Amino acid sequence: MDPNLHQNMGIHHLNRVLSYSQFVVEDGRATVHLTPEDWHVVADTLFHMATPREMLPAEILGYRLTDNDRIIELKTADCIIDIDMA
Repeated sequence: MDPNLHQNMGIHHLNRVLSYSQFVVEDGRATVHLTPEDWHVVADTLFHMATPREMLPAEILGYRLTDNDRIIELKTADCIIDIDMA
């Protein structure tokens, strides 16, 4: 299955989040802020579009919504990344 444009953008944003998070990680946790539009693209890619796991960046070991569905939490081998809307 090839990703559609929306999924491609979500995967692109996830890669950017993973890259940036290493600069802001503190005590095993990083917070990354996305615009509301970008946050929703990532949320759609992870939770609403049945994106196959193999399409997501390999660094992501797990993901879930927290804080009443306002934070996307990514688990990697190095840290937990909270993605919120700026």
